[in-house]
Amino acid sequence: MLTRASMTKRVAVIGAGVSGLSCIKCCLDEDLEPTCFERSDDFGGLWKFTEDSKDRTTRVYRSLVTNVCKEMSCYSDFPFQEDFPNFMSHAKFWDYLQEFSEHFDLLKYIQFKTTVCSVTKCPDFSETGQWDVVTETEGKQNRAVFDAVMVCTGHFLNPHLPLGSFPGVHKFQGQILHSQEYRTPEAFQGKRVLVIGLGNTGGDIAVELSRTAAQEEEESYCE
Repeated sequence: MLTRASMTKRVAVIGAGVSGLSCIKCCLDEDLEPTCFERSDDFGGLWKFTEDSKDRTTRVYRSLVTNVCKEMSCYSDFPFQEDFPNFMSHAKFWDYLQEFSEHFDLLKYIQFKTTVCSVTKCPDFSETGQWDVVTETEGKQNRAVFDAVMVCTGHFLNPHLPLGSFPGVHKFQGQILHSQEYRTPEAFQGKRVLVIGLGNTGGDIAVELSRTAAQEEEESYCE
């Protein structure tokens, strides 16, 4: 008879981005049984480029290049190939994630197009430490019990657009968008553009728009 201590522990991993993929592998290394839930139709998280942001999640823009060298941004047990550039395009980085996933056979543990609706403690949590996880796939809900839950959705999941901090913004007749929605500079040809934010993304977008827009300015913002 199997006791609970001898049974393989089940782990729910939420998100199949950079962290989610590494968590799946770490679970396998520790003889745990991972199940990863990814609400989109592919892995890679924000590194999976799309032409739009209909799923309301942060994505890379077309011209993005990593600002951390490959030796510092790879998984410790899976270095980049020698012919990869030190600073690579988002497409090259996604290729690396694909190689990592295929090398360690991680994709079979991922349930795509699956949204996690809720994570709650089981009624006997004080004794078992288990979690009740409700997911939804193509309109159908499923419920399962896990011994642990790893949340790998990232802190860049949702955009922060504090329009209430800018008096009179409701009178502005132009387009307002978060960098999450930015993909290419062509739509800003000949326009006057204000970029708010001096972070890596703001700097990249400001430089790119300076070659396209009629006038481009950038300023910092503190809330």
